[in-house]
Amino acid sequence: MNIDEKVYQSKKTNLFIILGGVFLTNAILAEIIGVKIFSGEQTLGLNPVNWAFFDAYILDFNLTAGAVIWPVVFITTDIINEYFGKKGVRKISFITAALIAYVFIVISLVTKLPPANFWLEVNQVDNQGNPFNIDYAFNTIFRQGLGIIIGSLVAFLIGQLLDVYIFQKLRRITGAKMIWLRATGSTLVSQFIDSFVVLGIAFYVFGNWSLQQIIAVGIINYIYKFSVAVVLTPVLYAGHGLIDRYLGKEIAERLTAEASGDQSFT
Repeated sequence: MNIDEKVYQSKKTNLFIILGGVFLTNAILAEIIGVKIFSGEQTLGLNPVNWAFFDAYILDFNLTAGAVIWPVVFITTDIINEYFGKKGVRKISFITAALIAYVFIVISLVTKLPPANFWLEVNQVDNQGNPFNIDYAFNTIFRQGLGIIIGSLVAFLIGQLLDVYIFQKLRRITGAKMIWLRATGSTLVSQFIDSFVVLGIAFYVFGNWSLQQIIAVGIINYIYKFSVAVVLTPVLYAGHGLIDRYLGKEIAERLTAEASGDQSFT
């Protein structure tokens, strides 16, 4: 059955815009809210585990708030990879990295602006009557160190490039079947690298963390990211199902065939 080229290009473009929008929004949002660290145990009503690593560092399941929505980026990456291949993931990854850098530049600039006096006055106490400096709070929340920015961008790009490469290599083996295997396999490797690169650059190269701390926290981050990616596998299949119904069998098959055609790394 012949595919109408205009319909094909229209649906292909619409799909990439939607997936790209979801990817961009969640990746940038994760970077912004990532300054908050929350307790995974207390969120579930449990006591901190207080695990000892290297007999020197006590570790709990403390995660950045950005980790809550980062699995959405995993899923979206795999879906883009499935339908648009290496070029699609690389394109959206570079655009996202540039926009993340832009966001941090804007934040750095606006935190330098002098606060209005009335803004400080109407917010000079908190809800318990304690003295409160809203300008200091704003700057503390939104301004991140150079090391964190560089670390997150480098880790993001390395993780994305590894993910798409491994995904496509596994697709050559599995064909159109076993989506869970190539999605989980690519995440298994890419997020391992991502978890340690961002911490190593941000807190070891530019910060004052010990190597033991980097390893300990990196392990917890990796366990969380990989576990959630596995748990959300049904969501990946549901997303594929919805997209296939939107595209139609012929268009979906053509897109995935084109996506799997390029096996190069770059």
